[in-house]
Amino acid sequence: MSDLRLEDTVFEHLKKTFSSISDRMEDARRDLRSADASAVGESKLIEDVQDFADDWGYGIKQLGKHTHGAVKMINTIGDTFDKLDQELAESLKVKKKGKRRDR
Repeated sequence: MSDLRLEDTVFEHLKKTFSSISDRMEDARRDLRSADASAVGESKLIEDVQDFADDWGYGIKQLGKHTHGAVKMINTIGDTFDKLDQELAESLKVKKKGKRRDR
């Protein structure tokens, strides 16, 4: 390998964080969907609570999709970085072999 380094733990930590966010968002969306709006009593308020739950459910679903996309992108960045590191290491080997000292 070359001197170009990026700790794998950085990518693993980011993937874990974003995956966790995605999972928590899905849990919250399910909780909102299963909430009993009738507990608030007033029919207009029940309707407002249901609308709120629907809007937030949609927003949470979108956040979950984006965090899932971020995990995919982190994987792509890690793979690309590894490939670049390998290419750089190979180019350094070629340069070392090609150098000769003329005396």
